[in-house]
Amino acid sequence: ITIAAPDAAPPADVDGMIAQGAAFWPLQVARELDDAILHLRINELGIAMLVFKSHGEAANVLACDAFLEANKGHWLVNEIRHYWKRVLKRIDVTSRSLVALVEHGSCFAGFLAELLWAADRSYMMEGAFEGDNRPNAAVTLSEANFGPFPMGNDLTRLQTRFLGEPGHVDLLQAQIGEALEADAAIDAGLVTYAFDDIDWEDEIRIFLEERASFSPDAMTGMEANLRFAGPETMETRIFGRLTAWQNWIFNRPNATGKDGALQRY
Repeated sequence: ITIAAPDAAPPADVDGMIAQGAAFWPLQVARELDDAILHLRINELGIAMLVFKSHGEAANVLACDAFLEANKGHWLVNEIRHYWKRVLKRIDVTSRSLVALVEHGSCFAGFLAELLWAADRSYMMEGAFEGDNRPNAAVTLSEANFGPFPMGNDLTRLQTRFLGEPGHVDLLQAQIGEALEADAAIDAGLVTYAFDDIDWEDEIRIFLEERASFSPDAMTGMEANLRFAGPETMETRIFGRLTAWQNWIFNRPNATGKDGALQRY
């Protein structure tokens, strides 16, 4: 799933946003991403893994992010922010292995960077790649990563990621607005792995082939439960345990089919 940054900065004011209608980039992306996730979940049951990529000007993404923050008191902007919260939660409870690739020229910034922490693993390009003239891969934090889009456990994805180090989230807030390349992103704990141009293609290929060789159900139950660390809420009870197991694995051919694990048992 590849998300493209907007070609231009957001409109100057709310009237300009309303004039754009459904083409207003944060709304358009939320709708299209929501549609893609639902299609894959319902109609493509054999797919074991979703891979998120992005490309384009991170500055334009951050400008949209700032526009939503500055105008959050407007009813439509408020609804768009809630829509993004819903879409991100839908990704959190998607019973597939989730992977994010932070490549050169990517735009994982602000609220779009939430996809990195919704994913089970994230891989980032490190340093310049021979023959690649795109800007170096970077991750940029904004205020959107520290409150507006909580998970089902009522924590942000960064708070969940650093559950045992709550002070680390405060340190990350001091880095808002900085384009963190691979070394800095690894040091900050924002991505899982970083590889240079010698290792990137082989490491990504081996991982994707390895995961695709498993049953679509082989790891999703464990991953879906691990996504909801911290305090248990009614949402995590339902989506962390019940959806991952009763509503997903126990209804799959891998479990209940003619040659499924439960039939064999």
